[in-house]
Amino acid sequence: MSDLLLNVSDLNTYYGVIHALKNISMEVKKGTIVSVIGANGAGKSTFLKTLIGLLKAKTGKIEYNGEDITKLSTHEIVRKYSVSLVPERRQLFGPLSVLDNLKLGTYKFSGRGREVKIKVNLNRVYKLFPVLKERANQKAETLSGGEQQMVVIGRALMADPELLLLDEPSLGLAPFFVQMIFNTLVELRRKGLTIILVEQNARLALKISDYAVVLETGKITLKGSSLELLKDEKL
Repeated sequence: MSDLLLNVSDLNTYYGVIHALKNISMEVKKGTIVSVIGANGAGKSTFLKTLIGLLKAKTGKIEYNGEDITKLSTHEIVRKYSVSLVPERRQLFGPLSVLDNLKLGTYKFSGRGREVKIKVNLNRVYKLFPVLKERANQKAETLSGGEQQMVVIGRALMADPELLLLDEPSLGLAPFFVQMIFNTLVELRRKGLTIILVEQNARLALKISDYAVVLETGKITLKGSSLELLKDEKL
């Protein structure tokens, strides 16, 4: 059995007439963290949105476990292939409780086993982020930025993903919460989760990831092991 989970080949994505992603090719092995780093406007968020079907590639191919998912809708990718996205700037439902926000991550489950699944997954999330159990009935909009980021990651994990996509999880957070979030990502990888991490904090991202690519104006300009890129003077 191949250890390759995701294979992206010659991907090109447009916003109208703007060529946002230009011939992107990369591989993601199971159980690894891959960092995608670059400045604002480099195409990092566009890449994640294309992977999960929120944007459609004009040309190229996305293969997941050897199956072509390039043309599939977002809900098909989430339901069938267990991919979850943690969006930039969190995008919580503020008036809802922490518990209700977490439960929204389980919408793909149905049938008799749904309640059991919710209970099991909630326990996993609460083990990762104990403060969320304490704040379960609190409105999400009243939490600190770091706690809200925990809710968004927890919501994504409630769907039992095999691949977790994270878009700028450190954005706007205090250093304490940034370190906590990144420690959690390392723990999730240790448990077998595959992660693609989009991040402007290049040094921190490279320290926890196995492999990385650098995007500049929609093109990959550097790629290699994270240890190699940490030593790269150009980067």
